[in-house]
Amino acid sequence: MSRPDPGRGRNRKVAGVVTGVFGARHDKVIIADDDVVYRPEEVLAVAALLDRADLVRPQNYFRPLPWHARWDTGRILLNRFAGADYPGTFGVRRNTFCAMDGYDGDVLFENLQLIRTVRATGGREVVARDIFVRRRPPSLRTFVNQRVRQAYDDFGQPARLVFEAAWLPTLLGVLRRRPALLAVIAALVGSCAEIGRRRGGGGRYFPPTSALWAPIWAVERAVCVWLGVGSRLRGGIMYRAQRIPRATTPVVPKRSESRAQSGRERSQAGV
Repeated sequence: MSRPDPGRGRNRKVAGVVTGVFGARHDKVIIADDDVVYRPEEVLAVAALLDRADLVRPQNYFRPLPWHARWDTGRILLNRFAGADYPGTFGVRRNTFCAMDGYDGDVLFENLQLIRTVRATGGREVVARDIFVRRRPPSLRTFVNQRVRQAYDDFGQPARLVFEAAWLPTLLGVLRRRPALLAVIAALVGSCAEIGRRRGGGGRYFPPTSALWAPIWAVERAVCVWLGVGSRLRGGIMYRAQRIPRATTPVVPKRSESRAQSGRERSQAGV
């Protein structure tokens, strides 16, 4: 077993992914966090989509469902309403991955970095909103530690950052002037989450009460995004005993010939 590539930056998860994909023997590869649990039919579904894609993005759902997993499901549903969630797993074609020489590991939001790198280098992404892969929920302690870190990911999506940063002053203003409107806002957020719950057959995996947790998550994000801004002013977010300043990094579609040649050599050599 190869050691993770230490040259891939602060995010050790990226180092592990790059090392694993470069060392794979097959072109179709599934990468997944250690809390993701595939069934055979889901592996086959992702593999089938890789016949026509360079990157496949399935969707996660939590099982079992302690209260904090229900809370975080609100985030998943709102992401699905806006398009699709960012899961802890992808299907990727090894040849494409090697040709682009992996992706930047000096960022926090490594999933978005991978997606953008594949797109920028001419690869095709398929968002599989109807393929659901189980994910075991984190411990309560891990869940709490993730709150600000997940909000910090918004620095990789500036428009979303501005949008979510506006939530807290808006909610405080409504609370002070017309508190009755809070119920209307909560209903609107819950309705958006319900649309996300039903998209792609998600109703089979997300309980009917899941959308009720979305307003609670939205309040959490309204606060945590400002805590993330504070972390940015201090030089970055703490992650595994080190500070990471960037959520993502700009992706340049045109790579240098030496970098491209390096990727081709890795692909041909199988390392």
